[in-house]
Amino acid sequence: MTQSTRETERKYEVPASGDVPRLPGLTGAGTGWSLVDGGAHELDAVYYDTADLRLLRASATLRRRTGGSDAGWHLKLPLGADTREEIRAPLTANDHGNPDDVPDNLRDLALSRTRGARLEPVVRLRTDRTVRELVDADGGLLAELTLDRVRADSLRGDRGHAAWTELEVEAVTEDTAGTVLERVEKALGKEGVTRSSAPSKMARALNDITPGTVPAARRRRAAGTAPGTAGEQVLAYLTEQADAVVTLDPAVRRGLPDAVHKMRVACRRLRSCLRSYRPLLDRELTEPVRAELKWLGGELGAERDQEVLLARLRDGVDALPGELVLGPVSARLQAWDAARSSQARDRTLAALSSPRYVALLEALDRLTTHPPLRPKAARKPAKVLPAALLKEHDRLARRVERALRTPPGPERDAALHHARKGAKRVRYAAEAARPGLGGTAKRLGKRVKAVQKALGDHHDSVVSRETLRRQAVAAHRVGEPGFTWGLLYGREQAGAADRERELPRLWRSVTRGGLRKALRG
Repeated sequence: MTQSTRETERKYEVPASGDVPRLPGLTGAGTGWSLVDGGAHELDAVYYDTADLRLLRASATLRRRTGGSDAGWHLKLPLGADTREEIRAPLTANDHGNPDDVPDNLRDLALSRTRGARLEPVVRLRTDRTVRELVDADGGLLAELTLDRVRADSLRGDRGHAAWTELEVEAVTEDTAGTVLERVEKALGKEGVTRSSAPSKMARALNDITPGTVPAARRRRAAGTAPGTAGEQVLAYLTEQADAVVTLDPAVRRGLPDAVHKMRVACRRLRSCLRSYRPLLDRELTEPVRAELKWLGGELGAERDQEVLLARLRDGVDALPGELVLGPVSARLQAWDAARSSQARDRTLAALSSPRYVALLEALDRLTTHPPLRPKAARKPAKVLPAALLKEHDRLARRVERALRTPPGPERDAALHHARKGAKRVRYAAEAARPGLGGTAKRLGKRVKAVQKALGDHHDSVVSRETLRRQAVAAHRVGEPGFTWGLLYGREQAGAADRERELPRLWRSVTRGGLRKALRG
């Protein structure tokens, strides 16, 4: 069992006095805020990571702590500049802090960052903590100021030691965290207190023991890319999407809202970018990655498609007047979803637990750190990217025109779905090109997105109608009314016809306005 909390905090170098600052001007008579004693604690924590510090390099930490009010295992994942999510698991009777004692659920949540490498003890931190609580006029807790006197012992081969004292300021209310931290930092600045450059205690310990162990800069540049080149721009987009897969993994495992959808989109963006910008990258090395991304997207798709379909059907039922809902419609939908959702969820988790997924994560890491660049990648974006965009645009044009020529029916439905896939490729190619091509790529992406949205709604209607037909048949077999299912089917059919009539106008917006001329330069 795990618990999750968010923490928003900042670290500071300790003033010469070695005491918690009193924050004059922020506390005291007339200010409404004051500092009160929060007690003292002795903390003992062992931090775990891979041999090459994959967690730390991804701004994540895993520790086993005793002492204080929150003893247990803590996995911290970055959420923003000052904010992290802390996921906690309790200590057990047989827990002795060995690597094999790491809770399985935390090990799984860290997998996208460890990529399956063994976790081992890295550093032990023993901390004497003095707490001061910042409270408002009503005694409400605003923040905690903790003075930490830390003794660090490396558990790696160097077996070095370090010691320091630091100040942490942690806001306790998320909606006012920014304001409180800014006011405290301003008051600290007046006392000469400055922010710490260390992102975490673990990073500081390792760098103090062996300088340079943890790179100061989080942003990496792929090997072989030069500033201002098409290769740099495309690799930046690929890196952003690969990082999204890694970051979203824990949320997908925990079933958080929209996480599966976002990870699936990241997979699609990676696949599309690798296809659209083939002239910049060695296809022999990127095509296997594209194939594995397609596999992962397909595994995630079962759960995501079920989410979308259920929401659409429920919305359709909810939009009907009560007198038109005949029979146990909602109950039948719920029963239908229960089995399908469970199977889809199992499929997602099985994929994320597979060696195939770990191999894909390794491949994405190699791709973004040591990309297989071709000579064209060294050219300027304006010399390379427009041609790739035009090629995707022309592919989409052929698909749309073929769909519009096809008579209504299943073949046209399939052609429109094929065009939808092409619209996504153009849109994602435009996203990747936007930093180098500016407004032209932005306008193309915006107009194609409207086409994609209409085609997506049309495809969802096709899938919904087939499900509604099956539900009507199942209801009929047991003597339930089929009226509501038929009514919903008719509404979906009418909506799809509206999208088909709308498509020519939306497509004209993509082809007009001199976009092709602008791309040609």
